[in-house]
Amino acid sequence: MTRVAALALTLTVAAFGAACEDSPTTPDETVTFTAQLSPANEVPPVANAESSGSGSATVRFNLTRNTAGSVTAATVDFQVSLTGFPNNTTLTMAHIHNNVAGQNGPIVIDTGLTAGQVTLGSGAGNFARDGIPLANLTLVQNIINNPSQFYFNVHSSLNGTGMARGQLVKQ
Repeated sequence: MTRVAALALTLTVAAFGAACEDSPTTPDETVTFTAQLSPANEVPPVANAESSGSGSATVRFNLTRNTAGSVTAATVDFQVSLTGFPNNTTLTMAHIHNNVAGQNGPIVIDTGLTAGQVTLGSGAGNFARDGIPLANLTLVQNIINNPSQFYFNVHSSLNGTGMARGQLVKQ
């Protein structure tokens, strides 16, 4: 066998072996969603001092997929900006819920924000939570496939059931 033929055979065997791996991962992928947050979107709508506020949330899934396209690992990053709320509004929670606009639903992904970590001193502010591991990969795929079935919600001391909310929109 010539050197060229031997090299060709070696490369073919190596390529075939690489293609037959069980589930190699592809390069990292991100999927981004936004939500326009409004007290009027709460159920029932906020009608107290926090009703004039607004905000936005950016939710970014950091994914690893196998060659078949299935999500094999995921983390989430949250970037939230709020404005127009009363001075010293204290946030208590923030997370993604499962349900359509106009209906309340269960929490499915929490930011980890707890009461007192963020106070909107002048009625405005931002917070971020990054690298939160997601174990329920079926849920991740459901959000990617049907983002309008999920909403982001921020809670406050005054509005414990929610002060501003918005449906997720894939970017």
